[in-house]
Order: sequence, then C-alpha cells, then structure tokens
Amino acid sequence: MPLRFAVALLLPALLLVGCASNVTPPEDRAETDPWEPMNRSLYKFNSVIDNATFKPIAKGYKAVIPAFARRGVTNFSKNLGGPRSIINNLLQGKVRNGASEFGRFVINSTFGIAGLIDVTGMGGLPEHEEDFGQTFAVWGIPQGPYLMIPIFGPMTVSDAAAFPFGLQSDPLFTFGEASLRDPINILRLINLRAQLLSAEGFLDDSTDPYITLRESYLQNREFRIYDGDPPFDDDFYDDMYDDMEDFDE
Repeated sequence: MPLRFAVALLLPALLLVGCASNVTPPEDRAETDPWEPMNRSLYKFNSVIDNATFKPIAKGYKAVIPAFARRGVTNFSKNLGGPRSIINNLLQGKVRNGASEFGRFVINSTFGIAGLIDVTGMGGLPEHEEDFGQTFAVWGIPQGPYLMIPIFGPMTVSDAAAFPFGLQSDPLFTFGEASLRDPINILRLINLRAQLLSAEGFLDDSTDPYITLRESYLQNREFRIYDGDPPFDDDFYDDMYDDMEDFDE
C-alpha cells in the first residue's frame, strides 16, 4: 500500500482518538483490549466508511441479485478458501481433515463448476475450515490484544499478522489477469457484505455496539481455534454467579 494512501486512510481515524466517547477507564478495560480508545475510533471510522459505501452497495446488490445467484457467489468464494484450509489443516497436523478438504476442493472445482455449486455439501461431506490465525494459535503463538483494522474490521494482533498469508493462499489473489481478477474479487466482497446485513440487528440493539462486536469476535475466534470445544472459563461463570447474587439481593 503506498505510504500516501495509507496516511490518507488512517488520518481521519487518528483524529477521532481524542474525541472517542464511551471509552472505558484504563483501570476497568478488558485485558484483551488495552488499546480501546484507538480501537473505538477506528470502529467509528469504519462505520462511517461502511455506511457511505459498502452498506448501500450491498443492500442494492441483495435487492437486485436473486438468492440463487448470491448463493453461487458464496459457494465460489468458499471454494477458493479450499487451498487455505488444506494448508492449515496439514500445518496443524490434521492430515485426515486436510485430505478431506483437498477432496472437497477438487470435486467442487470440477463437478461443481468452479465451486458455484457445493456438490460435496449436498453429499454430506463435512467442512474443516482452518486459517493461518488458527494455525498460529495451535503452534502456541499468543493471540495478542484485540485490534480494529481500518476497512477490514476486528482482528487480534496474531490474526492481523496471519492475514497476508491468507491472502497469498487465495488462488484469485495471485491470478495474473487483473481485468478478470479484480471484478471477481469486488463481487466477492460485495456478496460478503450483503451476507452480514442480516446479522447487524444484534449490534443495533445493543447498548454498546463496539463491546458487542469485540466480545462476539473474540468468542468466535476461541470457538474456532478449539474446533468448537473451547476450555471451560471459570472466571466467566464466577462473574455470572456474582451478578445473579447481586440481582437476588
């Protein structure tokens, strides 16, 4: 990314740092979010950009493009994530899952017409989706603090470090013909944003959308890192029990 463009992109967000509202006092901040003032400002910046560009485009796309066509784009995008899942399953020592993902990718890329049809999903073959952030965690690399990235949204420091590897493993990212690659990638991004429209209600209804998004993201990442079986969190249930006792009083 050219330096001039990066400065132009980040400057409005950095200017918001001094005027961020609802910032938790330093002594009360979550251990996972020590950079909350900056992250809140970047969250506001992303919201402004999204409301002015991506969200209305996604709404128009959803209104005009029929559901079956959108499903095809979703299947196509998921299929392009196949090489990433194959690599990361193998890097995590999950050889059987990696072989299964290889089979899914080959079958969907051929019989599924470049992945537009999820043939293996119809046949009941389970997915084993893995990314480089999950691999880093399996290797013992700490997740690090929560981090809001301009345009791209919530991550952890570890996920942000893994992000470029994920891009490189996408077949369309390294495809040489820009006239074909770029429009398809733009379509994929619009389709992804349209998928998120239905999930925005829980943010709109929350008293603090920033906190809601942060906790949802971190819980989802933990769920995926532990393959759906995260460790029991004693502190969480202790806090919940204390809250219930306070409520009874």
